[in-house]
Amino acid sequence: MEDSKYIQLALAQARMALDKDEVPIGAIIVCKGQIIARAYNLSQTLCDPTAHAEMQAITIACEYLGGRYLNDCTIYVTVEPCPMCAAALAWAQIGRVVWGADDPKRGLSLYNPSLLHPKTLVEKGVLATECGEIVSDFFKRKR
Repeated sequence: MEDSKYIQLALAQARMALDKDEVPIGAIIVCKGQIIARAYNLSQTLCDPTAHAEMQAITIACEYLGGRYLNDCTIYVTVEPCPMCAAALAWAQIGRVVWGADDPKRGLSLYNPSLLHPKTLVEKGVLATECGEIVSDFFKRKR
């Protein structure tokens, strides 16, 4: 399945974050079948609490497309976006959001109505186990 393939690529980005001792979350943005952005968390590296994988990917994708709207794009992210990232995805009018593991403590699903753009489609739980394990293992090692 196409979604699984792209979540696997987002997991590769998450592993790159792990190599830098960042919270291992990765994101891929695909537009019309082409990957236009790859990113992972850089909050520690950049000393920037907003440097989440999704935020990095949005910036890269918008620069690539030369505009601020991503309505023909899908973002694949290993963990459910937080409210900050969901709002940024709404402003970008992303067409679709696909994530692996839910984030029951800080995820966008905690908010109703949704923080995403009303036309944004959502698919969740793609490779959820793998996506959740990399993050939970990271925090177990930190404690």
